[in-house]
Amino acid sequence: MHAFDVLGDPVRRRILELLADGEMTSGAVTDIIRAEFGITQPAVSQHLRVLRDNGFATVRAEGTRRLYAVQDTALREADEWLSRFRQLWTPHLDALATEVARGKRERRLAAPRDRENDHD
Repeated sequence: MHAFDVLGDPVRRRILELLADGEMTSGAVTDIIRAEFGITQPAVSQHLRVLRDNGFATVRAEGTRRLYAVQDTALREADEWLSRFRQLWTPHLDALATEVARGKRERRLAAPRDRENDHD
């Protein structure tokens, strides 16, 4: 399965968001996903397996619990694939940052003038 096929599913994206905050038990993941998406425990388990089988998550046993965590292998591959397209949006973000900085500077320079006008 291609990385973007895996990431194309909103349930799997949400699971990765949860795991990005740190390791979680399968039960905790299941409780959250069931509440948010209204799917069954076996369906959540299937999504966890897809993430694990495709290099997005790892699982380790701790007693009777299964702890899931993000594995960065497939995410790095997806990021590498996206890198060829970054040139399309990076200049736009750089231009936005410049405009934000310009606006902050103009407001900062205008503030003393505004205070002077308040005293008139």
